[in-house]
Amino acid sequence: MQIFETRDDLQKTLATCRQSGQHIGLVPTMGNLHEGHLALVDAARKQCQYVLSTIFVNPLQFGPGEDLDNYPKTLESDYELLASRHCDGVFVPAVSEMYPNGINNQTLVSVPTLSRHHCGLSRPGHFEGVCTIVSKLFNLTMPDMAFFGEKDYQQLQIIKKMTTDLCIPVKVVGVPTQRTESGLAMSSRNNYLEDRQVSIAANLQRSLKMTVEKLKQGETNFSALELDAGEFLTTAGLKVDYFNISHAVTLEPAGARDSNLVILAAVFLGKTRLIDNIRVQL
Repeated sequence: MQIFETRDDLQKTLATCRQSGQHIGLVPTMGNLHEGHLALVDAARKQCQYVLSTIFVNPLQFGPGEDLDNYPKTLESDYELLASRHCDGVFVPAVSEMYPNGINNQTLVSVPTLSRHHCGLSRPGHFEGVCTIVSKLFNLTMPDMAFFGEKDYQQLQIIKKMTTDLCIPVKVVGVPTQRTESGLAMSSRNNYLEDRQVSIAANLQRSLKMTVEKLKQGETNFSALELDAGEFLTTAGLKVDYFNISHAVTLEPAGARDSNLVILAAVFLGKTRLIDNIRVQL
């Protein structure tokens, strides 16, 4: 597996790949890899001849008081995991490589409509940081396909819209969420949880499934369902950031006539913020 630290070295190799007719699959990550990330690599491996992962903890998407300084870094084990899944290359740039003029002088990319609610409301500026770094990575690597997890449902929809709106010739592929035996969505932030907290965290997925069952039974008072789920989560020991029944495409609050839905939720367990979602077709 090739390891690249500079844009020049990376682009030389990718140019050779393109000249030989290889399709390039991109898997952007922030490292501290787990099976959720590796499922993205596996999906890329099935569809592309050259699979490139990136490991970059992007400071632009972290707000004040968030966990940038403490974000887990496990570079050597990340390399081993990527190599074990036959990843061809990994790009590990320094902050100065991605933001040579500093993050305060960086042109920002924004997708305002889809960013309005949910994590966009709770984490102002977060999606600007995500879209900016993803657009830079797309421009640097010019992949044929890019793979993102469906756990970050809002992020996935935003990246798809950004790619379409900016006419970036990349096919963005969503990969199903990988879960632990308890149903907890795999996330690097799960490493922050103590053993006793893991079973509590699984209540997030339970609340989503319970709400889906109520919807399928014909309950249509979305606000009441959101409140019920919030009470369930609070009783279980979780602090609710949001629990929103939304239109699956627009991400706006669902209306009575909407049938294509997604339920998006975020909670805190101690200082750890967890997100999850579930799709439902009525």
